[in-house]
This record gives sequence, structure tokens and C-alpha cells, in this order.
Amino acid sequence: MLILLVAHAIMALIAPALVTWFGRKAFLVVAAAPAGAAVYALTMTSRVLEGNYPAESYSWIPALGINIAFRLDTLSWLMLLIVGGIGAGVLIYCSAYFSPTAQGLRRFCGVLTAFAGVMVGLVLADDLMLLFMFWELTTVFSYLLIGHYFEKKASRRAAMQAIIVTTAGGLAMLVGVVILGVSAETGFSLSGMIANPPQSAAVTAGVVCLLIGAASKAALIPTHFWLPGAMAAPTPVSAYLHAAAMVKAGVYLVARFAPAYSHLEVWVWMIVIMGCGTLLLGGYRALRQHDLKLILAYGTVSQLGLIVLMVGLGSQSAALAGLAMIASHAMFKAALFLTTGVVDAATGTRDMRRLTGVGRAMPMVAFTGIVATLSMIGVPPLAGYVAKEAALEALLHDGVPALAPWVSTVVLVSVVIGSMLTVAYGARFCWGAFADKKGAPAIAIPKLTSEGKPSVTDMVDPAEFKRQGPRLTVPGLVLAVLSLIVGLFPVQFEKYIVAHADTYQAGHAGHLTLWAGFGTSFWLTVSVLTVGALMFVARRPLELLQAKMPHGADAELVYRRFMRLLDNFAADLTAITQRGSLPYYLSAILVVLALGPGSLLFFGNDLPSASEVRLWDTPAQLFAVIIIIPAVVLAARSRRRIKAVLLVGFAGYSTAMLFLLQGAPDLALTQVLVETITLVVMLLALRRLPAYFSDRPLKASRWLRLSVALVIGALAMGLAAIVPGARIHQRASIDFPQEAYEFGGGKNIVNVALVDMRAWDTMGEISVLLVAATGVASLIFLSRRSGEILRVDNAPKKVGSGAVWSNHDETDKNASLRKKGVVSAGLKATPAQVKTTQRFRKWLRAGSTLAPQRRSVIFEVVARLVFHSMIVFGLFLLFSGHNAPGGGFAAGLVVGIALIVRYLAGGRYELGEAAPVHPGLLLGTGLFLSAGVGLLSLILSGSVLQSFIWEFTLPLIGDVKLISTLFFDIGVFLVVLGVVLDILRSLGAEIDKQMDTAATTERERIEEGAHR
Repeated sequence: MLILLVAHAIMALIAPALVTWFGRKAFLVVAAAPAGAAVYALTMTSRVLEGNYPAESYSWIPALGINIAFRLDTLSWLMLLIVGGIGAGVLIYCSAYFSPTAQGLRRFCGVLTAFAGVMVGLVLADDLMLLFMFWELTTVFSYLLIGHYFEKKASRRAAMQAIIVTTAGGLAMLVGVVILGVSAETGFSLSGMIANPPQSAAVTAGVVCLLIGAASKAALIPTHFWLPGAMAAPTPVSAYLHAAAMVKAGVYLVARFAPAYSHLEVWVWMIVIMGCGTLLLGGYRALRQHDLKLILAYGTVSQLGLIVLMVGLGSQSAALAGLAMIASHAMFKAALFLTTGVVDAATGTRDMRRLTGVGRAMPMVAFTGIVATLSMIGVPPLAGYVAKEAALEALLHDGVPALAPWVSTVVLVSVVIGSMLTVAYGARFCWGAFADKKGAPAIAIPKLTSEGKPSVTDMVDPAEFKRQGPRLTVPGLVLAVLSLIVGLFPVQFEKYIVAHADTYQAGHAGHLTLWAGFGTSFWLTVSVLTVGALMFVARRPLELLQAKMPHGADAELVYRRFMRLLDNFAADLTAITQRGSLPYYLSAILVVLALGPGSLLFFGNDLPSASEVRLWDTPAQLFAVIIIIPAVVLAARSRRRIKAVLLVGFAGYSTAMLFLLQGAPDLALTQVLVETITLVVMLLALRRLPAYFSDRPLKASRWLRLSVALVIGALAMGLAAIVPGARIHQRASIDFPQEAYEFGGGKNIVNVALVDMRAWDTMGEISVLLVAATGVASLIFLSRRSGEILRVDNAPKKVGSGAVWSNHDETDKNASLRKKGVVSAGLKATPAQVKTTQRFRKWLRAGSTLAPQRRSVIFEVVARLVFHSMIVFGLFLLFSGHNAPGGGFAAGLVVGIALIVRYLAGGRYELGEAAPVHPGLLLGTGLFLSAGVGLLSLILSGSVLQSFIWEFTLPLIGDVKLISTLFFDIGVFLVVLGVVLDILRSLGAEIDKQMDTAATTERERIEEGAHR
């Protein structure tokens, strides 16, 4: 069965390419996937009849008891035939329905095929969590299909309405899935859960959540309104999703769980209220529609209520009738939608008031529509009649087993009235679509002209009808004929579906038959047909009566008003909570922390006494704290930004001292490096910010922030005193030293943990670093992010008072060479002479691009002295970090600081001279290298990111121990270096460029003003 899903997935993926190659005929190719599902169901018929149900299971999440499990029982067999057979027919229909030049055909073909695949997965799934996954995928794909004509507002609104309603129901269903899966002894196994259903108050709540999800998908009240709105989708979508597939998912869920939970009163009451209400409301609304698709849409809503009512009541006879209705409804309603599409394509309209002579002009299409309509209204000998007769017999004999007798009477009356409405709107559909209405006058379509008067539109001339080919007409005809065949042989059809009905516990076994004698059900059927026909004859007075009746706020209007109120509430709430103030956000977080865990801490009895608290281990720790406290206090009181940054830096370096005194040199080294880079980055960013935080800070605000700070500080100290002594179990890191050396091959526990034991975390962290660097650069680069590397050779050749300086023009080069005696006076240097004098060039080449007042001789000398040493030190940390303090992260920071020194000494062009490589190359290479180590582990028959150790001896060198995580560490090193370089290019070089450009523009403006 898994192969069916794979086939659909492959077809969906290649569908866009097939449409590109073959045009709309590609639908004929992809139709093979759902057709294969139907063929598979037919080949498994004998096994299903024998009760030897085919099943497959693959382990997925063993810890949660979730498997990729499939099972083909009677209900799944029936649904698979419907999903596969009608899906294939609809795809064949699509090959002629759409214009060869239609927009979005490639996407539509792939999405519709994928939808058929997830429906196959949904009806075959034998794991509740797997079923829910396919359930939500149907929601996503239906959203894409309903909104196919995305350029139309109606399509976009209908798609959004459908996904919001069904997703809300899906969230409720997820709660029920989790409750049932946790409560059942068999876990999430669907067949095991139905065979041995759990029972408890929580399970009852879970069942209610399941029904809410089913109601939203099956368009039961009060969520029924999304289905008529979804008629904005192309007709093939309506024929498949809203007649045979998507809405049937809700029916399928009710039918699947009814044998286990239909004895619950809350279940039956929900089924009765939603089923009867939807049946009557949908039929009533269908009587006043003029669009053929809307008549069918509201009719679908009505019939879904009846089907859910039958499969959910809990009796065997009602369940058998419900299964027969599922099959018959899929056939006649899909045929009717396909027929409506043919009429629309031929005449250019679906407004029944404009149609005339269609039956005479297209007799085959009319035959299909009339036969399907007769099946829908329950005229013998069609399948719809057989199913409705079985439903009446079930209600007369078994009623509603779990409720009082009067409820059975109400349900029977509702079904009879709903069936009368079905006859009335069914006859109205046939008359409106196919009747000859030549004598009718021109009609007024409710659309105002430019003069403000109703426009008058004549009926469509039959002579202008466009003839349609067999690929449009045959699929609907096949379904109509099948409805006739099934109706003629009800006993044979019964044996294929009765096994599922027998799983219900209440009621008597029902039967499908064409003739049950002159009983009560026969006279009810006669009454239904007679009254329905009279309602059709009196259709005009009924329309006028409906128009005069007061219309309250229907469900769709309530939905729109609710969504508007929700949007307004969200906007108001956002305005209150998302104020754009970082102090406000931080204060809110800290206050919640203080009121939550903090209140439990201070009012508890776990605080140690003063004698139990050890203030310090060595006096040096006190010295660090003496620096930290004044630094943070002064930083909080500071009004100058630079002063605050420097004070925070003091606190950071003092914290590193505490780490070092506590025996954590790795952490101390990383803290110092991070603090250094952070300090530089902050100072670079502050160049474009005001010098002061605020002109007049409010005193009340300062006192409030001080109060929050004191409370959180006390809370942090309390936690530091309590948490270490609150441990119950042995800490997980107790075996880290031994495991780090045995499995990771290193003695530095911190580094081995980063690249081996917590390699997945590190992978995520460096990915976040990459995204952060990209985000920072995107904020700084105003127009577009250029890949240009700024070097001295491409610096502007401008000497003077400008913002960019350069003395590398030809005149200065020759003058320099004459001064050194390389070139004679009055002559120019040859290329060979320039090449031989490269050893005389300046080490900081870009220093000459800075204005004299911006250069520092001392800093340039220091940069020359420390740069290479820092590079070597960084490489030392990289290669020694597995056994000593260091590692890729620290090494990247050290080399990054070396680049910062070069940049600060020589400016933005010196940065290009020091690192003539694009940061993106370093970032991508580093991430790729780190991920490659995981793939290497798989190749070497290990788990992802597992370490492998190679030990060998080399001549002159001796014993060598090479560990695969070294390459992971090199990847971390490249990512960190790329992040630093990217930040320097954005916050450093790019801001330098913007400031120079602004200064030049201002100077030119002043000079121009002076000239004038």
C-alpha cells in the first residue's frame, strides 16, 4: 500500500514537467496514479470479503508508539474505490476542461494529484497520528485548489475561509487524537483502538474533539458555509473534493469511530443535532439558488448531513444505509458537478435563468444529469433510491438506539422533510439546466449598469453552444451508469459493505433491496416524491416566500464579523504589547519571571540559611565582583551610549575572570573573545546612533527599572543558592570525562561535547549564526548586497580633502621609485622594475586611503606586530582544542579579532587586503563541512555526526591520532570567521562608505552654495 502513496508522490512531482511537455494531456498520464489505487482495491476484493485484511506497518517513532501503518478493511476498501476511481475520472475530465493556454495548469496538475495521494493515505492509514497527518495535508492541498484562480478576490477569500475553518477543526481533532492515543492500550493503532476502545471521561472529551474535526471537514453546521463558498474553485475541484474526497474524509472519520463510541449520549446528540440541522438547512438554501453549482453545493451540504446521521447513529441497519449513501452520493454528485462543468463550458454561464435548450442541444449531457439527479432524489431503480429506502427502514425499525423514542421520531421527520427538499431542488436543477425555456422573457440580473438600473440579459442562444468532446462528457456518463448498475443489483452490492455495518453493536442487520413491499417506508417514499414534485411546481411562490421571510445573520456573516473582530482585537492587543520598546519587552518578561517562579521561591521554605551560603572561594572572586557591581550600576545610570558599552565590557571581562578562577579556562577564553568582538561591534554600530540614550530620562521610569533589577537580582541569587542543592538524580555529565575520551577521542570535555556529544546543538547554533549575520547585513546594505571585495586597487583615486584618500596613482609610484634610485630622473618605471620592487611596498597598503587625521602610527605598528601572531594562535587553538582549551569557536573569534585589528588600523580597504574572500563563501563552506561530517559518519556505517578515530604512524613525525570531528571543528571555525567578517563588512565597511558618501555630498552642497 505504501507503493500507492509513492506513485502519487512521484506523479505529483513530475506533473509540472509533464504539463510542460504534453500540455493538458498530461492529466491523462497522472490519472494512472488514482486509477492504480482503484485497481488495487479491486484486486484485494476477495481478501477483504474473507476478512483477511491486507496490512503494512513500518516503525516510525517507536518511543511514542507511532508507526507508518496501513490497513485495507471494508470501509477503507469502499473509500479507496471512490477516491481512486472518481479521482481518475476527474483527472481525465481535466484534460479537456481547461484551455490549452490556461494559467497555472502545471501547479494545478501537481496539487490535484498530490491531493488524491493524501486521500489514499488517509483512508488506508491504520495509525491515528498518521491519519491526522494526511488529514491536515488535505486541508493544505484543498486551500491551494480552491484558490486556484488566485487573481480573483472570491477565490482567495473562499480558500482562506476553507483553510481557517478546517484548520480550526483540525486543531480540535489533534487534541482528541492525543487523548485517545495516550489512553488506548494499543497506542495510536487505529484498528486496535476500535477493537478495544478506551473508556473514561478524558476519552469522551477526546471523542467530542474528533467529532468537531469531522464536522468541520464534512461541512456540518455551524461550519457548513465554507463549502458553498468553495464553489469558486474550478469545477473538477468541486467534483472531486466536495463530492467524493475531502468532505468524505469527515464522513469517513465518523464511520470509522462510530462502532466504538456511538453508545455515548454526547456522540449521538452531536450527530443528531448536526446531521438533522445540516440536512434541513442545506436543502432549504438550495431552493433559492440560481447558480447550478451553488444548487449542488447546498445540496451536498444537505446530503452530507444525512450521510453523517446514518453512519453515526449507531445501529447496524442505519450504518448499512449510510455506507450505501456514501457510494451513491459520490457517484451522482460527482456526475452532476462534471455535467455542470460541461454546461458551463458549452454555454458560458451557470445561471439557470439564462439557460434554455441545453437538453435538446446536448442529449448525452442531459441524460447524464437527469440520471444522476434521479439517483439523488431517490427514484428507483437507482442507487440513491436503494440507499434512501434502507435509511427509512432503519429509522422505522431501530430509530436512535442510545436516546429516547421521541428523538427517533424527530430524526425520521427531519429525514422525510429533507428528502422532500432534495426532490424539489433536484427537479429545479434539471429544469434549470436542461429544459427548453424559449418562451420565457428576458430576465433582470441583479447587476447595476452605469446608469444605476438593473441590466437585462437575454437567454443564451442554443445555436451558440460549443460542442464538447468525449473526455468531458464520458466521465460523468460512466458515473451515472454505475449508479444505475448498483441500484439494479443491491443485494450483490450489500455483500461488499455489510462487514463494516456488522461491527456496530446496536440495532438489527439491515438489507439493501429494490422492493420491500407496501410498507411504511414505501408510502413515505411516495409522499416524499409527491410533495417534492409539488414544491417544484410551486417553485416561484416558494422563492417569493423565501425572499419575504426575515433573514437573520447566517453562519458566513457571523464568521466574517468574527474574523473582523478578531483582526481588530489582534491589532489592539499588538498595539499594547508590541510597542517597539526593548526595555518594555524585557521588563514584561522579567516581571512575569518574578511573579511566577520568583513568588514560589521567596514564599517557599527551601532558601538556605546565611551560615549555609559560601560567599567566595578565594578573595580574587571578591575582587571581580567589586568591579562588576559598580560597572553594571554605572551602566544603568549612564546617559552616554559609549560609556554604557564600555562599562558593560568591564563587567563582561570581570565575569571571564570569575570563570577562570572557577577552573573553566575554555569558558573564560570564549567569554573574553566574545566580549572583545561584541565591544567592537557595538562601537561600530554606535557611530550611526545619537550620543545619548535620552535627552530627559524620566525619574519614575528609572526607579521602576531599578526595582525590577533588584528583584530579578535577588531572584537570581536565590536560584543560585537553591538549585545546586535541589538535585535529586545523579547529574548526566558525571560520565562526560570518560565518554569524551573513549568515544570522542579528546581530553577537552567542553570541546568534545560541542563537536560530538552535542553536535546537533552546535549544528543548529552555527546555522543561527549564519542567519543572524545575513540579517544584520540586510539591515545595513541599503540598496543591494554587493559581492565586491574592497581592495586598494579598486579604491577611488582621489587625493585631497575628500573622505577617501589614495596615493597609488602613477605619478606617486614613479616618484617613490625615483627616490629609491630604481628609476632615473625624468623616466617612468617599467612593469619589470615595478615587479622587482614589490618588497618595498607598505605592509598596511590601505592605510594610505585614510585621511591623515584618521591614521594612527602606533596602532598601525601594533597591528603589524600582532596580526600574524594572532593568526598562528588561532590555528593553534583550532588544532589543539580537542585536548586543551580552544576549539573552532575560539579559534574563529581570535582570527576574527585579528581582522578587526587590521580593519581598525587601515580602514575598509585594508579589510579586503587582509581577507580577500566573500563572507558567504566562508559561511557556506563551514556549514557544508560540518554537515559533511555527518554524512561521512553514515558512509562509515555509523550514526549521523558520530566520531571516528584513525591512529597511524608517519615517518619523522611519529604517532598521529586523527579524529573526524576535527573537520566539524574546522567548519565551526569557518562559520564564526565568516560571521565576524560579514559583520565587519556591514557594520564597518558599509557604514564607512555611507558616512563618506554623506560627508562628500554635504561638502559638495556647501561648496555649491558658496559658489552661488
